[in-house]
Amino acid sequence: MDTEKYKMGWLVVAFDLPVGTKKQRKAATDFRNYLIDDGYQMMQFSVYARACVSFARQETHIDRLKKNLPPEGSVRAVFVTRAQWERSYVIQGSPATETDAEEMPEQIQLW
Repeated sequence: MDTEKYKMGWLVVAFDLPVGTKKQRKAATDFRNYLIDDGYQMMQFSVYARACVSFARQETHIDRLKKNLPPEGSVRAVFVTRAQWERSYVIQGSPATETDAEEMPEQIQLW
């Protein structure tokens, strides 16, 4: 795979999980908690996103995601480049108002 095409961006995870039984509700809650603990931000109740600074980081988080999937339901992960993310529309309320998309978090440098 040509990783030169991939730049810094966001890994977006969207999901539909069953919640009809107590066991299913616990699995859905555990999955949401996993996402938060792994650095994702909740965009909407079933849509989470996390910044990824490289293609390798994206692959790392996809592998982690696969290891933490609930036994039922549908989960989709999509990588959105920083440029695409910045061109997104965040529309709220009625009458509709627009706000800017989230900024990439500042990176921490370790020496």
